[in-house]
Amino acid sequence: MKNMMKKQAEAVIPTPFGSFKLIAFSHRAGEKMPHLAWVAQNGTADGAKTPLVRVHSECLTGDIFGSKRCDCGEQLDAALRMIGEEGGVLLYLRQEGRGIGLINKLKAYRLQDTGVDTAAANVQLGFPEDGRNYEVAREMLQQLNIPKIRLLTNNPLKVSALEKMGIEIEARIPIVIPPQVENEFYLQTKKMRMGHLI
Repeated sequence: MKNMMKKQAEAVIPTPFGSFKLIAFSHRAGEKMPHLAWVAQNGTADGAKTPLVRVHSECLTGDIFGSKRCDCGEQLDAALRMIGEEGGVLLYLRQEGRGIGLINKLKAYRLQDTGVDTAAANVQLGFPEDGRNYEVAREMLQQLNIPKIRLLTNNPLKVSALEKMGIEIEARIPIVIPPQVENEFYLQTKKMRMGHLI
């Protein structure tokens, strides 16, 4: 039988975006880098409204250190603000660099500095353009008893991947982040090569 994702620990965390219950999910109790669910402590507790959900893949450089090479940190903040105001859940998945990990992401950045776009850099390193797997998101939503969502994303592949896993998506809600000089080429690549709706 498959080893299913489980809730390992939880606590209420006050943030600038509101109060959230932070739940750590993993397959093993001793996991040091669990996937995380940030559940807003308002808005959707009675189930009257389909919750806003953001499935966000970890980006250490953007989320924590404010890197301008991407828009990940800005998307994270915008999603937490929207979910904090309206209610819902942010799933924080440990899939750094679209699944290639931090070390390889830094190697990809070096390639990008020579003019290679973000998708081609992953391929040159021997990885798919986007190697993320959303099975853990499906398991987390099941454990949170959320069968239907309004998905905060610009990525149509994420929509189709979750729908194929049986998650009902009532609506796709865009996250609009103005481009900066440092990430304009990155955002154009996401739009033109990877089909993001930005």
